[in-house]
Amino acid sequence: NVSAEEMLYTEAELNASMSHIETINFHQEIEVNGIKFWCYHAGHVLGAAMFMIEIAGVKILYTGDFSRQEDRHLMAAEVPNLRPDVLVIEATHGIHVHEPREQRENRFTRLVHDIVTRGGRCLIPVSALGRVQELLLILDEYWASHPELHDFPIYYASSLAKKCMSVYQTYIDAMNDRIRKQSAVSNPFKFKHIACLQATGGFEHIGPCIVLTTSGMMQSGLSRELFECWCTDERNGIIITGHAAEGTLAKMVLSELQEITTKDGKKVSVKCSAEQISFSAHTDCNQTTDFIRELRPPHVVLVHGERTKMHQLRLHLIQTFEEDPECKLLVYTPKNTQSVELRFRGEKTAKVVGQLAAEKPVEGNILSGILVRRNFKLHMMAPEDLQNFTTLTRSTVTQHLGIPFTAAPRSLFLNLSQVVGELEQVGDKQRPGIRVFGAINIFLENKMIVLEVNSRLNIVLLCLI
Repeated sequence: NVSAEEMLYTEAELNASMSHIETINFHQEIEVNGIKFWCYHAGHVLGAAMFMIEIAGVKILYTGDFSRQEDRHLMAAEVPNLRPDVLVIEATHGIHVHEPREQRENRFTRLVHDIVTRGGRCLIPVSALGRVQELLLILDEYWASHPELHDFPIYYASSLAKKCMSVYQTYIDAMNDRIRKQSAVSNPFKFKHIACLQATGGFEHIGPCIVLTTSGMMQSGLSRELFECWCTDERNGIIITGHAAEGTLAKMVLSELQEITTKDGKKVSVKCSAEQISFSAHTDCNQTTDFIRELRPPHVVLVHGERTKMHQLRLHLIQTFEEDPECKLLVYTPKNTQSVELRFRGEKTAKVVGQLAAEKPVEGNILSGILVRRNFKLHMMAPEDLQNFTTLTRSTVTQHLGIPFTAAPRSLFLNLSQVVGELEQVGDKQRPGIRVFGAINIFLENKMIVLEVNSRLNIVLLCLI
C-alpha cells in the first residue's frame, strides 16, 4: 500500500481520463504530437495488446502481460517485424518453464475426475477473465467425452465472469483458428455441461461438484468462503491454476498448510488435497528468451515480477546472449517508480521546404534559412514561408533612437552624404526624413535626431552612430 502523496494518479484523474479513451485496431498506426504508436496481439487474454511506441526515431516495445503459446482459444503473441531499441517485458515467472500444454491439460482433467469420483468437491480458484474461459472449454469438452461424469455438475460463480462470457461469445473472430472453425458449427462458449451459479446461499451443502470462482489467490470472495467450508473434508480437493504470490492463502495451502484461521476468527484443520497445475497465460523463461532472440533489442527492461525472479531472469539472459554477436543487450531490473535513463545518438536530418527547395542543391553551397522543430521533426525554410508551413507568423520590431542635435539641418545632410553617399527622401511634408544604407530612416524632431531602424540592423546602427 502507498500513501495518497505517493500515488501516481488520483481516482478523480482516473475518472476524468475515461472520456479520452479511443479504440484502435491492431497494427493501426496513430500519431499524437509526433509520437507514433501501434499495437500487436499479446495472447494473454482476449484483446490483450503489446504497444510499439516511436519517439524521435527511437522505438520502444511494451509487452505488458503476454504469452507466446497458443492455447484452446487465444492466438500466441505476435513477434513484431521491427527491431525495437528498448524492450519493456514482463518477468512474472522468472526462469520457470511451463509444463507442455497437452501434459498439463491431461493432468488437470485426471485430477478433477479423481476428486469428484471419490465423492469430493473440487474448488478451482480463478480470475474472472482469461484463464477461467480456457478451463471451462477444457472441462466442457472433457465432460462431453465422459458420459459417466454427467451427474457431477460444473459451475462458474462470478458475476464479472458472466459479463465477460458474453464478450467471449461475441468476439469469436478475435480468437485463434481453432475457435473460429468451431464457431461455424456452434458457439464454443455456450457450454453444454457448465452452468453459471446465480446464488451461493447454502451452496456448501451440495454433493460432489466442480466450482470455478474468484478470487484466484483466495484472499477474499467466494473461493475463500468455499475453501473454509470444504477444507476439512479429505475427499475434497483444490486446484490452483494460476500464479500464487507469497503471503496469499493459495501459496500457503500449496505449502502443506495444516490449519487456517477463518475470516470469523475460527481455527480449522486443512485435510483436503491441494495441487497446482499452472495454466498461466504469462510468458515463461524459454518463451521470453526466444522472443528476445528474434527481436534482438539493445536494451531490455524487466518489469512485473518479484525481485528475486527478475534478477534470476536477468542473469539468465546475460549468460545466454553474452557470446551472441548479433544480440548485445543490456538488461535492467528497476524497482517500482524507479526511472531508467537511456541515451541514444543518431543523425538529425532536416527537410528543406518552400522557396529553399525550389532549386536543386549544389555541393559546397551554404543553405541559409530558419530551422523549425515540430513533433520531433526538423524543417528548414525561408522566413517568408513560415506562415505556409507552420503556425508561426513574422513580426518586425522597429527601434527608435533619439540623439540631441542643435546644429543646422544642412550640416547633418552634408556630413551624411559624405559618409554614406546618396541620400533617399522618405516621410511626408509633416514629417520629412532621409534613408541611409537603404534601411535606416533619419528624422529631425525638436532638436533631436531620431533614428528609425529594424531590430536586426543594430550593428549597422551602432556603426553609424
